[in-house]
Amino acid sequence: MSAHLLPVAESETATAGSPQKRARLRLWLLLMFAPIACVTSLLIGPRESLSMLDSALILWSGFANPAAADVTLLDILLNVRLPRTVVGFLVGGAISASGVALQAIARNPLVAPDIAGMSSGASCGAALALSTVGVPVQATAFVFGIAAAAATYFLGRVRRKLSTVGLVLSGVIVGSIFTALLSVLQAFTDPLSLQSIVLWTMGNLHHASWQGARSLVFPLIASFLLLWHVRWRLNVLALGDEEALAVGIDPGRNKIWVLVAAVLAASSAVAVAGVIALIGLIVPHTVRLWLGADHQRLVPGSMLAGGSFLVLVDALARSCARVELPIGIFTTLVGGPMLLFFLRAGKLRQRED
Repeated sequence: MSAHLLPVAESETATAGSPQKRARLRLWLLLMFAPIACVTSLLIGPRESLSMLDSALILWSGFANPAAADVTLLDILLNVRLPRTVVGFLVGGAISASGVALQAIARNPLVAPDIAGMSSGASCGAALALSTVGVPVQATAFVFGIAAAAATYFLGRVRRKLSTVGLVLSGVIVGSIFTALLSVLQAFTDPLSLQSIVLWTMGNLHHASWQGARSLVFPLIASFLLLWHVRWRLNVLALGDEEALAVGIDPGRNKIWVLVAAVLAASSAVAVAGVIALIGLIVPHTVRLWLGADHQRLVPGSMLAGGSFLVLVDALARSCARVELPIGIFTTLVGGPMLLFFLRAGKLRQRED
């Protein structure tokens, strides 16, 4: 099995505490960096909009002297940029936490939320809603994402056990089917709706609102609490079913709970922001290299790093050009080279059975 999926490294065992202290310190650094990233994203707007200094001054005047503040500009900051920042942080954290959980139960460093067919299913549901009048986009995308993940799970079971190879292959098949259905919908959709569908599948936050943030809070809290409850079991599940049974853990039942948490988090995020590629794959690997493979630190660390990464990338996406570019493009452009670096450096070694 890959050393990067082991819960305790040999060096940690040998040095009796020093690596753990460094990992805790690094986790605190991630915790302190998260609000810095969010404030930075809040102050950065479109290329020809308010400057970062002007945004800071408007916020300061709004809190220090509300009567003298520019109501219109303050409203832009608090009701346009702030919900976008909150939604971006929650979406990035949800997808990253989902990636950590799926990689643990699949024992494969190349598994991400996309592999379970969730993104393709949610995209198909959103396309159906966008091409049909009166159908809520987020709810439909969420239902289709859950349906795709459920199909992947049941098709991936071999002899009533969740097989790693079966999970990956069934995810690819289910994702391909939903992608084909999405193409059929696009072929029969009018040009105006087609443009909305294409932009949604690229991933974006320009429709972020406080309503979208509220729709994310409960699923994300439920997913995090569930993953936190089984955090030490994730360390054992990453070792394999035999090791889990040896210490009295039912791998099948625990994998179901972890899968439910991962699906709930990722599907909720995709339903709000569209398909944002590679975050669920790149962020967990980066955090694992920095914090180690203990899921007690890896789960919260990935959520913090994923949220911070996405809000900063979103700030770049809406400020580097006259026209706002879909955030999914930037995550692919940034994450692709990182994935190649990990691959060339030998950081993505999967288990060989």
